[in-house]
Amino acid sequence: MKYSKEDKPERAAGAGAGSRAVPVALVVIVLCAFSFYLGGVYSTGRSLLDAIQPGPTLLTLGTSTTSLHSSSSSDHPHPSPSTAAAAIAFPECPADFQDYTPCTDPKRWRRYGNYRLSFMERHCPPPPDRQQCLVPPPKGYKPPIRWPKSKDQCWYRNVPYDWINSQKSNQHWLAKDGDRFRFPGGGTMFPNGVGAYVDLMAALVPGMRDGTVRTALDTGCGVASWGGDLLGRGILTVSLAPRDNHEAQVQFALERGIPAILGIISTQRLPFPSAAFDMAHCSRCLIPWTEFGGLYLLEIHRVLRPGGFWVLSGPPINYENRWHGWNTTAQAQKADFDRLKKMLAAMCFKLYNMKGDIAVWQKLPDGAGAGCYDKLTSVSTPAKCDDSVDPDAAWYVPMRSCVTAPSAKYKKLGLGATPKWPQRLGVAPERINVVPGSSAGTFKQDDAKWKLRAKHYKALLPALGTDKIRNVMDMNTVYGGFAASLIKDPVWVMNVVSSYGPNSLGVVYDRGLIGVNHDWCEAFSTYPRTYDLLHLDGLFTAESHRCEMKFVLLEMDRILRPTGYAIIRDSTYFLDSVAPIAKGMRWSCEKRSTENKADKDKVLVCQKKLWAGKQ
Repeated sequence: MKYSKEDKPERAAGAGAGSRAVPVALVVIVLCAFSFYLGGVYSTGRSLLDAIQPGPTLLTLGTSTTSLHSSSSSDHPHPSPSTAAAAIAFPECPADFQDYTPCTDPKRWRRYGNYRLSFMERHCPPPPDRQQCLVPPPKGYKPPIRWPKSKDQCWYRNVPYDWINSQKSNQHWLAKDGDRFRFPGGGTMFPNGVGAYVDLMAALVPGMRDGTVRTALDTGCGVASWGGDLLGRGILTVSLAPRDNHEAQVQFALERGIPAILGIISTQRLPFPSAAFDMAHCSRCLIPWTEFGGLYLLEIHRVLRPGGFWVLSGPPINYENRWHGWNTTAQAQKADFDRLKKMLAAMCFKLYNMKGDIAVWQKLPDGAGAGCYDKLTSVSTPAKCDDSVDPDAAWYVPMRSCVTAPSAKYKKLGLGATPKWPQRLGVAPERINVVPGSSAGTFKQDDAKWKLRAKHYKALLPALGTDKIRNVMDMNTVYGGFAASLIKDPVWVMNVVSSYGPNSLGVVYDRGLIGVNHDWCEAFSTYPRTYDLLHLDGLFTAESHRCEMKFVLLEMDRILRPTGYAIIRDSTYFLDSVAPIAKGMRWSCEKRSTENKADKDKVLVCQKKLWAGKQ
């Protein structure tokens, strides 16, 4: 919060005689001193609340307490009072908030129109309506089953929803078994199991077997069985589904330890840069691909890498044998299939392969297909996008009815030109040069820096690198260096790039990692209790002028699993401010030095407690 600097109080006119002389002079001195003090406060950039608040005391990860002000005054430029502050107390949210998703809240959907299901997109509550309470876990919640067993089972009480089990029981998405849900790997379009389905797909797309295909997007993911199977094949998938009447698709996916976010292709671009994914997939995801002039297909085209693959199973693929189960006619499905093929060809896709229920199209690289992109103009159908909107801009940017042509300035962005996995992880991509202040040299330095930091973090937090931590979020990454340093550990990392800073997310994807754009002044697109570890490197220093720390920390508490961890790396000044809020959220924290003990920044390692809601 910003404050305007107040004027200093004017000095009083001549002092009165007698007994009034001393009190008036004293008042003047006090007022002048207070004004001078305020000036010092404002010059440091601190708020008035910070200035009058005494220094905090943190609980350690053990049993004793330790003051955050144990470091010498040379560690930070701000004054640090020595007295301990009481924690800021936060009440528990009502019990029906156990799956509260602030920006995709079904209780608020009536406020928004039904056009193209836009009410399911992000609509965050205004500041006066923000909740300032701790989201309770469901009754009977306990720490999730550890990876890799979690891929096939989860505790029923952690995600106590039976809708999918009852409505999709014949498709074997999941099954209730005592105190657990089990995930047999079934799905609408893979009755023989997801493994057999992906085997057929890999036969159609050989690049899935040799490291050519590394990143994938699954639209309408169900419980993310497709993405879960690909993890074992070296392919990292972002599974995407809206918060709908299936209740908890994304929550099931994350409970299993599979990457997923809440989202829908509707009116806004997906929170990814252009040319991000090597493959996109829809298995009867019920997205009307041929409606609205193929607008949703154009968004798939934007986020696919040149040479990347789009895979579709379900209507209208294999309509000759399937139409009778789709509540339609063979003629209608043939017309839809013909329209789909025509649209995709006009968007510079070519039909790559097809067998049974699966069809694969490939996005043409620049210059391929007899110059397909050269034939597009501002008045063609579809039109070619002009330069007025950055193709990588993806935070509350409306989708456009135009084709994003591959950029001529990139020669190695295409799927065939990109190094195969895992070599691409350590290669500075071409897009590094469009990130302000970045180069191949800074990329290499960043990579080396994060290897040292990750080693230090594992010394501070022994659970990191073990099966105790599976779902990780790097809340303000640059090149994905922290994720790259953990690539051999049993974790996956959601890399978050600020929507208000340099957009380096394309570099993250070029390395074969995944992530999203996001503004931390708002809630993240996920359910509560979905991450084991949250990592922040300088987030408060970068965003404190825009985002209120209290709400960022409450959002961290919402998405962090009970017994999960947070590693907060920032200046001592900001760590001091975090302390009373963290304590009020029932976290235990300990401040430690960085790997470079002379560094003025410090590391705060916190753990969230498991508590049962009183309601």
